[in-house]
Amino acid sequence: MNVQSHITDLNTPTGMMRTYIHRPVGEGQYPTILFYSEIFQQTGPIERAAKIMASHGYAVLVPEVFHELNPIGTVLGYDDAGRDKGNADKFAKDVQGYDTDNAALIEFVKQQDWCNGHIGAMGVCIGGHLAFRAALQPEIKAASCFYATDLHTQVIPNKPGQHSMERLHDISGELQMIWGKQDSHIPTAGRSEIYKKLSETDITFTWHEFNAQHAFMRDEGERYDPQTAMLGYQLALNLFSRTLR
Repeated sequence: MNVQSHITDLNTPTGMMRTYIHRPVGEGQYPTILFYSEIFQQTGPIERAAKIMASHGYAVLVPEVFHELNPIGTVLGYDDAGRDKGNADKFAKDVQGYDTDNAALIEFVKQQDWCNGHIGAMGVCIGGHLAFRAALQPEIKAASCFYATDLHTQVIPNKPGQHSMERLHDISGELQMIWGKQDSHIPTAGRSEIYKKLSETDITFTWHEFNAQHAFMRDEGERYDPQTAMLGYQLALNLFSRTLR
């Protein structure tokens, strides 16, 4: 499918949130995917990934995850300065801000005539965590989480009882957890801890580990693994075809 793109600015309790929308050309109702970026926001690789998903018959929304902390339209570079700023934003934004962002996105898509009412979430890096976090919302039927950072840490600011792994009882949709075994950001012990906690619940989830590094989906840089990235897209598309249609 050919893809059209446009922008909307959504009001949230923590400020205006620019959101990029990619969806099939023409009239029709489609399942919606909330697509969460890395700390750099909607870079070229993130936009291309969102369009790949949209081209398979989905409306894909990419919100600016740190909209409270940057001018609208901010895109950080894949360099030391961008990494430092993005990580500083991650340390600064309270986790409940992501919940109100998710609620605003869900309320918006429910009002659009191009949404068929079925909503999922997908993300990479911190966006993998945010897709996981989105699954706390009852409307999210499935979440595909690629190398989700900080599920095993306390880095993202939260109040007692509000860590994402402390709220597993709020997840009603299916989870898909995808990892790189050579990912230094989420070591083996961290992945094992997450797997153990998920296995102790009634959550429906699948678990996939590849011999790949962190950011293996990003089509820029030396860590990009095109063959494994293709498998990752196929896994996500399989999940959403089963749960959102």
